[in-house]
Amino acid sequence: MEKLINDFSIGLFFWQLVLFIGLVLLLRKFAWKPILDAVEKRESGIEDALKSAEKAKLEMQNLQADNQKLLQEARMERESLLKDARDIKNKMIEDAKGEAQDQANKIIEQAQAAIESEKKAAIAELKTQVANLSIEIAEKVMREELSSSDKQLKLVESMLGETKFN
Repeated sequence: MEKLINDFSIGLFFWQLVLFIGLVLLLRKFAWKPILDAVEKRESGIEDALKSAEKAKLEMQNLQADNQKLLQEARMERESLLKDARDIKNKMIEDAKGEAQDQANKIIEQAQAAIESEKKAAIAELKTQVANLSIEIAEKVMREELSSSDKQLKLVESMLGETKFN
């Protein structure tokens, strides 16, 4: 340090000071200002990016809330549609059962009516056959009974005796 103080020259110091100040001014104008501008620009870019990220985060939260709301509405609508479909299915089943029961009752009534008419027809036919058989039997009995004239006279007398005259 002593050597520095002994060799100290004001002229040299002056020129070094002028060069240093010139260098500082040149650096300030051509290096520090662009560097500081770039740093400030980058800092503002980072702040803008952070703000954009925060804004995007809020938008995502809003979108997620909207999606949840839409999903809930869709679930409710699906449940409503399923309930309506079940109700329609049950109504169709009940209608089909009622219609089938009505048709079954009609078929039973028709069958009973057909059975009744067949029964009446069978009874009428049976009566006709019984009457025909009775007439045939009576004819045969009468032929047998009336084969002789004595029997014919006896029959006429017995019939006349049974008839009452007023």
